[in-house]
Amino acid sequence: MLVTALKTPLPIANGVGPSSHWLPAGSWKSVLDFLKERFPQVDVATWTARMSRGEVADESGLRLNPESPYREGACIYYYRELEDEIKIPFKENVLYENDDILVVDKPHFLPVVPAGRFLQETLLVRLRQQGKPNSLVPIHRLDRETAGVVLFSVNPKTRGRYTSLFRERKVQKLYEALAAAPESRAGISFPQTRCSRIVRGEPFFRMQEVEGEPNSETHIEVVETASSGACSVGLYRLHPVTGKKHQLRLHLAALGFPVVNDKIYPNYVREPNNDNDFSRPLKLLARSIAFKDPLTGRECYFESGQSLCLSGDDRFDPL
Repeated sequence: MLVTALKTPLPIANGVGPSSHWLPAGSWKSVLDFLKERFPQVDVATWTARMSRGEVADESGLRLNPESPYREGACIYYYRELEDEIKIPFKENVLYENDDILVVDKPHFLPVVPAGRFLQETLLVRLRQQGKPNSLVPIHRLDRETAGVVLFSVNPKTRGRYTSLFRERKVQKLYEALAAAPESRAGISFPQTRCSRIVRGEPFFRMQEVEGEPNSETHIEVVETASSGACSVGLYRLHPVTGKKHQLRLHLAALGFPVVNDKIYPNYVREPNNDNDFSRPLKLLARSIAFKDPLTGRECYFESGQSLCLSGDDRFDPL
C-alpha cells in the first residue's frame, strides 16, 4: 500500500516528481563518475545538461555540478527522461473529486505511477498534467494490466485518515474476472474462499503460494457463464479481504482458473517485450470500492463504468 510522498528538494515538473538514489560506499571521485557507471544508458552530456539546468540535487537542496565530490550516504535527486515512450491509447475517467480525495476509473495497460518504461504515460502524471494538484498520491494501486477504480489522496493533512481505512480493512473492494467456467474443473465448486500464504517468487515480479500460515484471503463466486468459441467462460466476482500483490490472479490460477489473457499465472513464459500490443487485455476489473468517509461519516460507493464481456473473442488456453 502506498501512503505518503517523501518531501524532496526538487519540485514536481510537468507532472513528474524527481527520482532519488542513495550513494553507496565506493571510490568514485565525483557524483558524475558514479552516475556514469550506475546509469550507462545515459550519456555524460545528458547528465551535464541536467546539472547545468539545476535538475540534480542532494538531500539538502544543493544543486550538483560535474565537479561535485562524491559523498557516501548522500541522497541525490534527479528527473528521469524517457525517449520514445509508448503511447497508451486508452483514457481514464474521473468518477469523483473533492478537497480530500479523487476517484478515477483506470483503463487497462496504464500504470498508476511512473516506473521502468513508463513515465508520462501513467495515471498519476496524466492527472497532474490535467491540472489536478501536485499533492496527488494514490492510496492503493492496481497492476498496469488491471482496469478499474483507484482512490487518490489530494490533501496531505487528511491523507492518513484514508490510508488507515485500507490498513484496518475498512474498505470493501469488489473485482470481476473472466476465466474458464467452473464445470471445466472436476471437484471445484463455488462460492468458496481461498486462503494461502503468498510470498515473492521467481522471476522477481511473480508471486507464489507456499506452505505456512495464510496471509491472504479471497472470497470467490460465479456470476454467470457463457460459451466463447470452443470454451465455456465464467464471470467471477472476487472479494479480497487482504491486498497482497497479484493476490486475485494467483488465487484463481491456483484453483485452476487463470484469468483470461494472464501472461504470468499459472505459468510464466518469457515473451519478446511488446508494449505496443493492446489486443489482449487482462480480464480483471476493479469493479467498485465502498467505505465510510472518515471525515464526514458518509457511506461512499464508487463503481467502474467498464465491463468484462462474456461474449468477446479473447483467447485463453484451458489447463
